[in-house]
Amino acid sequence: MATLLGSESPCAGGKRRHCNSSIVTKFTASKITGQGFSRGTELPGGLLQERDKRAKWHGIPTLLQRLYESSHPNSDLSNAYSFLKVLSSQLSMEAMSFVTEDRKTAQESTFPNTYTFDLFGGVDLLVEILMRPTLTMQKNKNNMNDDLVKECLSVLYNCCICTEGVTKSLAARDDFVLFLFTLMTNKKTFLQTATLIEDILGVKKEMIQLEGIPNLSGLVQSFDQQQLANFCRILSVTISEPDVGNDDKHTLLAKNAQQKRIASPSRAEVNQVTLLNIPGFIERLCKLATRKVSEATGANFLQELEDWYTWLDNALVLDALMQMATEEAEQSSTESSDESSLATSPLRHRLPQSMKIVHEIMYKVEVLYVLCVLLMGRQRNQVHKMLAEFRLIPGLNNLFDKLIWRKYTATNHVVHGQNENCDCSPEISFKIQFLRLLQSFSDHHENKYLLLNSQELNELSAISMKANIPEVEALVNTDRSLVCDGKKGLLTRLLTVMKREPPDSSFRFWQARAVESFLRGATSYADQMFLLKRGLLEHILFCIIDSGCTSRDVLQSYFDLLGELMKFNIDAFKRFNKYVNTPEKFQTFMTQINSSLVDSNMLVRCIVLSLDRFESQTEDVKVVEVLSECCLLSYMAKVENRLSFLFRLINIINVQTLTQENVSCLNTSLVILMLARRKAKLPFYLNALREKEYAEKYPGFLLNNFHNLLRFWQRHYLNKDKDSTCLENSSCIPFSYWKETVSVLLCSDRTSLCAIASYIDEPFMDLYRDLLED
Repeated sequence: MATLLGSESPCAGGKRRHCNSSIVTKFTASKITGQGFSRGTELPGGLLQERDKRAKWHGIPTLLQRLYESSHPNSDLSNAYSFLKVLSSQLSMEAMSFVTEDRKTAQESTFPNTYTFDLFGGVDLLVEILMRPTLTMQKNKNNMNDDLVKECLSVLYNCCICTEGVTKSLAARDDFVLFLFTLMTNKKTFLQTATLIEDILGVKKEMIQLEGIPNLSGLVQSFDQQQLANFCRILSVTISEPDVGNDDKHTLLAKNAQQKRIASPSRAEVNQVTLLNIPGFIERLCKLATRKVSEATGANFLQELEDWYTWLDNALVLDALMQMATEEAEQSSTESSDESSLATSPLRHRLPQSMKIVHEIMYKVEVLYVLCVLLMGRQRNQVHKMLAEFRLIPGLNNLFDKLIWRKYTATNHVVHGQNENCDCSPEISFKIQFLRLLQSFSDHHENKYLLLNSQELNELSAISMKANIPEVEALVNTDRSLVCDGKKGLLTRLLTVMKREPPDSSFRFWQARAVESFLRGATSYADQMFLLKRGLLEHILFCIIDSGCTSRDVLQSYFDLLGELMKFNIDAFKRFNKYVNTPEKFQTFMTQINSSLVDSNMLVRCIVLSLDRFESQTEDVKVVEVLSECCLLSYMAKVENRLSFLFRLINIINVQTLTQENVSCLNTSLVILMLARRKAKLPFYLNALREKEYAEKYPGFLLNNFHNLLRFWQRHYLNKDKDSTCLENSSCIPFSYWKETVSVLLCSDRTSLCAIASYIDEPFMDLYRDLLED
């Protein structure tokens, strides 16, 4: 408080200091208790003026008093606007310094004017002024000037970003939050309203219910395309499940417990349904996502783009400039609800080309995010049908070279983690969001073939015919009128840029995930050959063995992609052996695999499954040839190597540390044992685990841990249809056999040679300690 009250000279006397302190203390106490003074209007004006200079309040309490007196229902609001403008000028400088100085933590000493404004009831007064028209019963309401509304909203936003607690206090007022949405119907106040709502919803404890917004459908339908794009920034907060928080909360144990506590459907899921029920909503988002923008020219485009982004710390300044362009256009032509008025604005043409592109990119990021969340929700099939109908994929394909992946050389390419919420440039965010959308669109869905063009679909049919295998049903059922246009489909374009990325580029992670999702599900030989013919396997092996890539995220994504590409495909193993043609290369490859089994275990699973199938196809000459020559298959054929993988897979996880990322280690260990069981070798493998324990002088540590992992497996998978379907499709092992094998392993009969309990000596047995309690 010392900075706020100002410094006193020794001769001023303790009495004056006490008086100043007393006023602030009483106001602070009233905010906590709700009793006593609540705003400066309750104090004598003379007292406020007398203390103002010493306390360095800069006349804010007095201005608030005048604002209050001039904002009564029957007063002339033009006077209120004049007082608010003076206040706004004092607060806006602090807000600007906050935005331009890396958004430092809001403190009284850093932003004394904003703190004083809130302390003396300024925030509450502005809320009261804004909402007054909704509270009065008078027939002749004194209509509020748009400029006054805009100024109120701007000042409130400045207070939110500069004074700790203001945003939370506004978020706690549900009536005010819902009221703000009604202000979005006015185009002149839309930008300020949207910005404030976005900030408030970001800290609101409970997710807002969209169905509670008055006439939401009419509101959304009234938006022009730019407003709708801006509105998507708000929607992203309302349809995403809240982050579960700390790392320990990411464990499957904690997630399962959380799901039991949370009512179903969640608020986010309800909000998703609400949006899907708005007529034309998805169609308009598809148009926004795929509309074209002016192409940038000039060799210095990337630098120009980065320079502008450095200045545009967030979208506020850019939005304001674009709004100025819109308003200027409206003054010179008839107002239009589409983007043509913005496109013909003289000011828009005076803005740098990069700003216009960044503006479009920033909103496409938000639109793609909303579509991506909806694709991953419970209404996935409904969303898929609409995205196909409104030709989202062909539209994105047409934008790929001109906007999404323009041809330029990024000398200072930003490398960052895989977190989609990372603080990075619009260009990077746009590319990542685009790749996440492709991943969600392709994953386990028959619409994945829309990523190809007609010629590429014919190529898939030809591959199946040559191999004398039936075409995949999803391929046969693909509507050719909805696939990509042009010489290349979206998947092929993605493969092209994927090969050009620097070795450690984080885009590689998302690119590999997007391509892998196209292969996931029931294994398709034609899909694999389509990608093999385009050199994907050699590219992946180069990245793993020869490129010097050290990013664990990128390597993991390439291991997973390689597993899907090679699974059950004898041609892929033949190509592998042709590339990995020296002992040194093979050793480097195995070193990468062994360096982190959490990252590579899906590839290990693929090799084990493929080997098992090939060993049953010895009547095929090509299969026999590859089995005898392929170094990778020969390595996995040795039982000691399979056992080594099994030991480590079981040892690197336990029930308390299982996450969505490492649970695959448990499933890979199960695959090894299921295949052993098929050949009546399960007792041999269980005994090998026991011998390993005694060799390590730690009897029971592997088998007790594995027993508890399998108990968790039963609870986790037997109630999850999707997970069980994924396990069955990816392994070609019926889920009934998964369940049966787990039950056999968990059998309590110690005379059974296939039960884990039979291989743990009584003194070391710790099978039934309840590790699964919440």
